[in-house]
Amino acid sequence: MNRRHFYIIILALSLVLFYCQISLGQPVLPQIEIGWNNTDSPEQVAASLRILALITILSLAPAILIMTTSFIRIVVVLSFTRSAVGLQQSPPNQVIIGLALFLTFYVMAPTWSEVQQKALTPFMEGRLTFEEALSETEGPIKEFMARYTRNEDLRLFFGAAGITSRPADFREIPFRVLAPAFMVSELKTAFMMGFILYVPFLVIDMIVASTLMSMGMLMLPPVMISMPFKILLFVLVDGWNLVVKSLLNGF
Repeated sequence: MNRRHFYIIILALSLVLFYCQISLGQPVLPQIEIGWNNTDSPEQVAASLRILALITILSLAPAILIMTTSFIRIVVVLSFTRSAVGLQQSPPNQVIIGLALFLTFYVMAPTWSEVQQKALTPFMEGRLTFEEALSETEGPIKEFMARYTRNEDLRLFFGAAGITSRPADFREIPFRVLAPAFMVSELKTAFMMGFILYVPFLVIDMIVASTLMSMGMLMLPPVMISMPFKILLFVLVDGWNLVVKSLLNGF
């Protein structure tokens, strides 16, 4: 250990001790509690229950966003696009998920606007109870999911749930049946779009591989030669614009 490293360690220890002394001298922060101790007011109990329900919904928000929106199809197709070009880390996962989220917000904006008008705003104004607001919320979301759910997937989960009666409307479909059927349908649609994306890049790989084999360059990896051509093709045809346009037109 040289003298420079020794001085750095001494400086780091001094900073740690300094901040420890500051934190020990500060008062303890007040605790945040949610409850209804020694209260006879039903309004206070209802307000606390609403806060607990809101916290629970927020903790389940990522799962709800994935299950009941267009996020599944968008993120799978974008991942297929990256794999078809042959790039493993570009664009990174953060960019793929961020783009998928913004496209999801764009696609789901009419549905969420209807939910806000029919359920959220009346509930915040006190014109609807929590159960009524939840029922009004299910309508637009079920309508969106039922629009892109295949009948084969619905029959599969109706049979698994033991439901024999045929619903007359999408509102009568239980959410535990509609949500997984919608997810399976979106996965199938995303894989079909991914297969179509793979075809032109697969042709380029085959052409490059056959060319290298005819030239006797068996030790040269075809992926190393075909990747620049695939990126060039993707850029020339404005691939990201076409992929995003296809996703938006699909909804």
